[in-house]
Amino acid sequence: MPPLEKGDNKTNLAIAYNMIGYLGLDDLTYTHLSARAEEEDAFYMMPFGYLFNEVTPERLLKIDFKGNILNHKNYSYNYTGFTIHASIYQKRPEINAIFHLHTPASVAVSAMKDGLRPLSQHALHLYDRVSYHSYDSLTLHKDIQGTKLADDLGQNNVMLLENHGSLTCGKTIPEAYFYFHHLEQACKIQCLATQTGRELIEPSPEICTQARNDLLSFEPNLGERDWIAITRLMATKNRNIPHLKIA
Repeated sequence: MPPLEKGDNKTNLAIAYNMIGYLGLDDLTYTHLSARAEEEDAFYMMPFGYLFNEVTPERLLKIDFKGNILNHKNYSYNYTGFTIHASIYQKRPEINAIFHLHTPASVAVSAMKDGLRPLSQHALHLYDRVSYHSYDSLTLHKDIQGTKLADDLGQNNVMLLENHGSLTCGKTIPEAYFYFHHLEQACKIQCLATQTGRELIEPSPEICTQARNDLLSFEPNLGERDWIAITRLMATKNRNIPHLKIA
């Protein structure tokens, strides 16, 4: 059995922040993860100015879609983060978790004109399911830039923000982490492969489609098995979440 009750979004979100910080894939205070709150018109996100490995469940802000902080009034939030997350939650009611990151590998691939290529099994998880959003400076205008970003995401769960970074979503935090992990690995592999200067192999579209369908149906709840293992790791490595139980 999972060590956490399903729906414990604050604890799971803190685990996600700390795990990504543990991997060194955060970007000082500039990127952000979120999870929809119990109220459908609000979400949890870290306070502005904290590192990922400083996030605790108690420190998370609850922000409504109008930008009001509903709990810790003495904190502030990254407004570009608010614009991105609120816009997607409003557009996609089935989405309950969003990760936005600036990892070197994802930024590198986001700057490639041909985008993510089917060069690895990691990439095939996402075959023909990656959206793209053109760079347009900081995302500060919710009604214009936020709407455009959410429209560009469409019905996919993964998007590369050109010259900027990545965005992954899920019905659950484990699912959002699942897409983040495979996107990050696919981007790293693509960067390594293209650096060789050798001719690269891409499977046929038919094989890519079959592989994607097989990979996404391999387990009933995407990311849940890995999430249990991540929770065990954070329970032993991280003092910010001391009450976790190891399954």
